[in-house]
Amino acid sequence: MATCQNCVEVGEAYSMRIVSLLPSTTEIVCALGLADQLVGITHECDYPPEALDRPVLTRNALPAGALSSAEIDAAISGLLDAGHSVEAVYHIDRDVLRAVHPDLILTQQLCDVCAVSFSEVQRAVAAVGGDCQIVSLEPAGIEEIFGTIEQVGALAGVPERATALVASLRARLARVAEAVGSADRRPRVWCGEWLDPPFGAGHWVPEQVRLAGGEEIFERAGQPSERMAWEAVASLAPEVVVLTPCGYDLQATLRDTERTAPPPGWQELPAVRAGQVYAVDASAYFSRPGPRVVDGVEILAHILHPDRFPAPPPGRMAQLQPGRSAWAGTVPMRTS
Repeated sequence: MATCQNCVEVGEAYSMRIVSLLPSTTEIVCALGLADQLVGITHECDYPPEALDRPVLTRNALPAGALSSAEIDAAISGLLDAGHSVEAVYHIDRDVLRAVHPDLILTQQLCDVCAVSFSEVQRAVAAVGGDCQIVSLEPAGIEEIFGTIEQVGALAGVPERATALVASLRARLARVAEAVGSADRRPRVWCGEWLDPPFGAGHWVPEQVRLAGGEEIFERAGQPSERMAWEAVASLAPEVVVLTPCGYDLQATLRDTERTAPPPGWQELPAVRAGQVYAVDASAYFSRPGPRVVDGVEILAHILHPDRFPAPPPGRMAQLQPGRSAWAGTVPMRTS
């Protein structure tokens, strides 16, 4: 039976032992009704609940505890400066890999600082003598994410489920388009994929903004996110700022704004002066190329056009409150 908004009804499917080395593919596997075939996940997988009792195959080399965005950037830079490759950031437990004996491993080559590298997965499989299929998934846009869902469905022998899931996601995007399509303006948006140092969002996030009725100021759809100077953000005068730090949930994003000082001149941005600064659960709805990117579009549709699209469930977004965050503006907060 379906267990969440992004799941489809399931019937019988042939059995396959699947290891997911990405939170996004864990979500895809479960949304296709294949949670019972999932035999291994990563230390970052946190959704859906039915997948979280699986063996964990990965760990993070960064120091334990909640680090600020600046501290994480410094820690990764320190590893690289010490002569390590980016593969040193994440490790795969070969003993666990040997024990779960997968038929299929889902991984990626899109970003070496976001997950175990593809080459490390290949070495681990060779070391344990595994005989399994390793599939790298590289979506850079929403249509490619839908293609990834269909690819996983085909690999697992349930293409009809993938077709149904993608159709349901397309229908939700169509409802957003109908709601915001006749809006008289499209706000200029900056999605901050990292706060310190600042990164502009890439890949599917600018597309999420466009589908929600806005224009992302750096227009890097389909391209990697990019480190930039604060002056570059200020020069493009965003009307709305959405803080989407990669891998951060809503509470972690809010904590990071408490520990990270905004840059000089921040209060002069049109978005900040208007009180249009938001934090979101980026990990769930923006960072992962899985079914919940559509939820991210719906969140943005409400942020950008609150009179046209309803508010999301609690815990997905927050408008920063004047007087409580240095990143907020100075006008009263709009409630939703």
